Amino acid sequence: MIHLSKLLHTLPLFLAASARAMEARALAQQPSPSLMERAGLSLAKLALALQTDTKRTFWIVCGPGNNGGDGLVAARLLHSQGRRVRVSLIPSKSRTPADAQTALLTAQAAGVPITQDLTPALDTGLAIDALLGLGSDRAPSGAIATAIQTLNQLGAPVLAVDLPSGLAPDSGNCYGDWVVQAQHTLCLLSLKPGLFTGAGRACSGEIWLDTLGVTPDQPDARLIGLDCLRDWGQPASHMQHKGSQGDVLVIGGAPGMRGALRLAARAALASGAGRVYACPLDPTGDTEPLNELDSQAPELMQLRLSRLSDVHTWAGRTVLCGCGGSQAVAASLSTALNQAERLVLDADALNAIAADPKLQSQLQQRAARQQTTILTPHPLEAARLLGCDTKTVQADRLAAAQQIADRFESYVALKGSGTVITAPARMQQMPLINASGSAALATAGTGDVLAGWLAGLWAQAPRQDPQALAAAAVHWHGLAGQSQALGPLRAGALVERMHENRASFAER
Repeated sequence: MIHLSKLLHTLPLFLAASARAMEARALAQQPSPSLMERAGLSLAKLALALQTDTKRTFWIVCGPGNNGGDGLVAARLLHSQGRRVRVSLIPSKSRTPADAQTALLTAQAAGVPITQDLTPALDTGLAIDALLGLGSDRAPSGAIATAIQTLNQLGAPVLAVDLPSGLAPDSGNCYGDWVVQAQHTLCLLSLKPGLFTGAGRACSGEIWLDTLGVTPDQPDARLIGLDCLRDWGQPASHMQHKGSQGDVLVIGGAPGMRGALRLAARAALASGAGRVYACPLDPTGDTEPLNELDSQAPELMQLRLSRLSDVHTWAGRTVLCGCGGSQAVAASLSTALNQAERLVLDADALNAIAADPKLQSQLQQRAARQQTTILTPHPLEAARLLGCDTKTVQADRLAAAQQIADRFESYVALKGSGTVITAPARMQQMPLINASGSAALATAGTGDVLAGWLAGLWAQAPRQDPQALAAAAVHWHGLAGQSQALGPLRAGALVERMHENRASFAER
């Protein structure tokens, strides 16, 4: 069993259909002890580790399927250890699976107190949600919904079996109004994408995994681990110089929004780019003397807007466009789409593309010219690109990110809780989901920092897989957010926090 709070390695994720196929294969092999016995044993062990007070009761709420069967096995094993156990069992409206029926009869024979009453014991120390797991694809109703409400109102911590009941395993969407708010989730056999994106992270708590000794099949996606940053924690070669570290051109910062440009450019510098040029979207700058762009980052160089018409301006540079761009960015986008070999599009650049079919066509044509693009939308920007609403995007974030990647022939980092990183389908690359980050990043400017950091990494490693680069930037960004215990992490401080974290990657 592993605890995912220390996610050192990238791990496989399985959609519900794949997880069920893996379970069917394991059941067909019929090893001894049975799969349900192994699942129940794992659950009982974790329950004992989480609740050590022998005077407290384990309240196990079991549904009528195999998830409930896992709970019944755990109840029997906990009872055999002399622990206080109370089982609330919701009866089946149809035929109970054979293994679950066996688990029930065995628990009854062992003297486990089993009732249909959904009233928890007053001395409950740990509640176990063994209601649904993968066994549902619709909003909970009836006794199941009542049980979920009772679990959420309970003062004791909740341990969910496989998935918090009411959570969609593939999307992280909530099936209805009621989903278990668990403090811990024990995944059996495999990890599911929905635990790490959408509402999943908010209701799953600390996540544990026990593969039950079953060899996994080919995954459907991957969960990013710290290993994506290993190369960025290595010492630099003595032969490196600023010219070999790559150049970044940042276009943005319309009047009144200059801060976004500064943050993105500072991030590109702090990530390790050799030279960073900032191009403010202010036409008056072409007729006035160049003022100091950023007194806190004198390393930044300023580029006049008129220079964008010179093809030499774009040569060899990684370009970031859109941070603080407002509507002024649209005038420069066409040139950027045509000229930039490597292009990160964020914020107002994405909004401009969503509103202009000609720009959309230009973006789609970049791949045919061997020009690579990474888009970094938040859910609202993603909805604009897809011509839908944010609710539709959030209902299936993996699907939304893949649709954008395919429509615009670009790599996509769909930001939010559990950022999803996808490549165009033609690249045949699995989606990636990021598990780092916290609400500390929910503040103005942190998206500009991410975009700038990504551009800076790309400038240093122009031949590296863009999806892997996006994964590194997103995970690095999230780790910095987790380092803030309370309150928001201001975007300016975020840049420095990310810069300071580099040394720790090689140590872990």
